[in-house]
Amino acid sequence: MGRIEELAARYRNHISAPWQRNLAGDQKTIFVVYPKTDERKLRARMELFEMATTSSGHRWRFLDFTDTFARWMAATEYREGYFEEPETLKMKLRSDFVQYAAGRLRDVLAAEDVDEDMVVAVQGVAGLFGFTHVSLVLKKVVNDIRGRLLVFFPGEYEDNIYRLLDARDGWSYLAVPITLHNGVND
Repeated sequence: MGRIEELAARYRNHISAPWQRNLAGDQKTIFVVYPKTDERKLRARMELFEMATTSSGHRWRFLDFTDTFARWMAATEYREGYFEEPETLKMKLRSDFVQYAAGRLRDVLAAEDVDEDMVVAVQGVAGLFGFTHVSLVLKKVVNDIRGRLLVFFPGEYEDNIYRLLDARDGWSYLAVPITLHNGVND
């Protein structure tokens, strides 16, 4: 069995267990942590996670964050100036971009048909790298999580610390990690 198939099997075991309903939003979050080199393989096998979800009696909603920065920049009024002087973009990234990214996710989490039995799956968080931190976006939407938030996370998880793309200091988060080693699922 390949790494992606193993992660999907571990996810299936977790998602098919009875769900606690009285958890805080960050405790309703699941991180599928995989090596960054497996990004294309995971994208090609996303249906394994969707099938695991639906076969467990839950519904599935999907959001790809890959193009979030491009969408935001295209809608930004002074984008040409930012391309000429990229350092002037730093403050706008810290405030406006975080709000925009969180808003995209919140729109899905708060949609009318999203309820306590739905998994909202987010792929493409590596597209935020260099612009903002995943932790800042998740902090903004934690109270909007009704069912489960599934984040596909290319990086590392060790000692309750997540590192996106293995490239920055990590952060501690109460999410359930699904990993290939040393995780909750071993």
